[in-house]
Amino acid sequence: MPLTFRTTALCSAIALAFAAAAPAQAQSSTSNELERVTISLGRGQLRSVQSVTQADFENAIAGTSPLATVSRLPGVNFQSADPLGNYEWSTRFTVRSFSQNQLGFTLDDVPLGDMSYGNFNGLHISRAISSENVARAVLSQGTGSLDTASSSNLGGTLQFYSSDPLEKFGLQAAQTFGSNADRRTFLRVDSGTTALGRFYLSYTNQNADKWKGVGQQRQNQWNFKVVKDFGDNRFSAFVNTSERKEMDYQDLSLEMIQRLGYGADNFYPDFNAAVQASNAYCGNVAGNPYVAKCDDAYYAASGLRNDQLAGATLDAKLADKLNLKTTVYYHHNKGAGLWYTPYVKSPDGTPVSLRTTEYGIKRSGVIAGLDYELAQHRIKIGLWHENNDFDQARRFYATPPSAVPSPYDFPSNPFATQWQYRFNTKTDQFSVADNVSLSKDLTLGFGFKSLRVKIDGTAVVGANNPSGSITASNGFLPQVGLNYQLSDTDEVFASAARNMRAFQGSAVGTTPFATTASGFAAIQGSLKPETSDTVETGWRTQGSGYQGSLTAYIVSFHDRLLGVQQGAGIVGNPTVLSNVGGVRTLGLEAALSVRLAPGLSWYNSLSQGRSTYRNDVVSNGVTYATAGKRVTDAPDSMVKSILGYDNGRLFGNVGLDYMSKRYYTYLNDGSVPSRTLFNLSGGYRTRSLGFVSEATLQVGVSNLTDRKYVSTIGSNGFSNSDPTGTGQTLLAGAPRQVFVTLSAKL
Repeated sequence: MPLTFRTTALCSAIALAFAAAAPAQAQSSTSNELERVTISLGRGQLRSVQSVTQADFENAIAGTSPLATVSRLPGVNFQSADPLGNYEWSTRFTVRSFSQNQLGFTLDDVPLGDMSYGNFNGLHISRAISSENVARAVLSQGTGSLDTASSSNLGGTLQFYSSDPLEKFGLQAAQTFGSNADRRTFLRVDSGTTALGRFYLSYTNQNADKWKGVGQQRQNQWNFKVVKDFGDNRFSAFVNTSERKEMDYQDLSLEMIQRLGYGADNFYPDFNAAVQASNAYCGNVAGNPYVAKCDDAYYAASGLRNDQLAGATLDAKLADKLNLKTTVYYHHNKGAGLWYTPYVKSPDGTPVSLRTTEYGIKRSGVIAGLDYELAQHRIKIGLWHENNDFDQARRFYATPPSAVPSPYDFPSNPFATQWQYRFNTKTDQFSVADNVSLSKDLTLGFGFKSLRVKIDGTAVVGANNPSGSITASNGFLPQVGLNYQLSDTDEVFASAARNMRAFQGSAVGTTPFATTASGFAAIQGSLKPETSDTVETGWRTQGSGYQGSLTAYIVSFHDRLLGVQQGAGIVGNPTVLSNVGGVRTLGLEAALSVRLAPGLSWYNSLSQGRSTYRNDVVSNGVTYATAGKRVTDAPDSMVKSILGYDNGRLFGNVGLDYMSKRYYTYLNDGSVPSRTLFNLSGGYRTRSLGFVSEATLQVGVSNLTDRKYVSTIGSNGFSNSDPTGTGQTLLAGAPRQVFVTLSAKL
């Protein structure tokens, strides 16, 4: 596992920082000041757990995705083609080589599904809540909490929590201006304490031009939350809505980047150019056969999402040391992915039509947790049930030159429906855990969860499409951990867990339904859900002015799912989802926060790992030698370093983000090089300015050195091989962007 120069340099930096931290133990109170500017490294936890505080979200550039803020934590690989990390087609959040759809995400305990594009069982965090209302986030990199409501968390969980309403009446307003006509307005009113409790209502509007090509990313959000405390009990509820419209960037290949540059994009709004290109390059005119240039650019593509998410929680004290927390929730989504395709003609002969993938989610659920303290035991029992109705369809709409449908609107009156499905997914989870204080310094935790996810799929439209049921079930997914306090400042921990990822109730993606009726029948009784075994151990230290952690881990990933050709394709054998072996990951993670001087902090994280496939893959009778190859989109090395200053008035930070080479082919003949990015943010806040209790001016710069680089890989999936660099599955990162935010609290 060779270290690069940069990772070696960071190791030296961490060692120097520890040395600098040592005399800080003699300094007076720094814990509160440190808490404002550093990351919590999970003191007292039985496993690797780290959290990001509200101060970190507040100091980020306004509108930054909460995922981008969390990405500074070790083990996290975050990518996005826009500067703020909200463009969902490009967003990728991986942890310890597990992809986004193999992780679990929640907001105030409400499951967000796997947050992948075209999500069938949740929604993205940037739509679930405005970033200004996020209070904290807790990441468990390997062995997530047993009672987390997730059926996809093979590799850990990320739990977001919203801020509470203020106890006093207040108004907040913030206005952001930035590169590419970025405009973001945030307004929030807090009621203060009333007889009915405390509540806030916020409104967010953001519009920004794409950084290349033509088009906008638009979003409107309403967030409402109420909290009522009565005795030892607490009731809280939220209702959040989002309307998002995002224009896509063109997917690129290495060959396209070399030939056209990073700035290549689609034709929008020039529809005539799209028609001409379709006729010239896409095989729509006799004498003009298809050539690869057909896919250099399309007219446009976009993603439309409307969401309503609501949850209510009662945290009740039933007796001394006995608590019951119950959450009910509901989520409704209407979505569509639009692509103006040159491969299907409109009924009037126009060589372009609008292809959509349309989504509809109606899901509801209940989560209950019983917490009981008995002598040296703390026993937790958890239940989760969800019922999810998901509709999905592939349709085509006419695009006559005189009336081209807008990429910002849901289209109507399709001329063809290629396929349509209705899925019902029922999820049931039970968990029980016991944390035992064996002594003053030693805590042992153990437990298990039982998970069952049944999918009923019905093909409404489409010939030879599968209908039927498939279930992922495991009655015993154990977890064990311990924590030993070496001293007042140091502790060690170790944990082990087995997790399972349920099948996806969807027509596209890594799903058993993305095949023919015969293909589905062939796997219905034999397909195994993916599972993982994680073992980790580590050390944490914390003193006056510093926090540090070091974690080593090994992950064995079993029954990896991949769509492969079953026998010779020429005789009609379908591509079906198959178990193709496993993955082994070995890794080391380090994090350190240091208060160098009053107001001056330094945070560093280092992730060093090696993820490899354990088996070859056979598809269409051909063996692909993937055994021993590196896992796609799993860099060996990542370094994050943030130097921050905050004296109450002046504040700012400069951050470094390094990532080593990443592969986008299973045979490792397609890759993008390492990259190092710098970001800068700073500002000034003042208090008691007339009728304003606090006013802040902040300036942020992303990609400070204006680096040209590939951000997202695998935007159109991963392939076995790409020796010519023509795989069109890459997205360019945004150039340098500048943002200015003026905010006030009344």
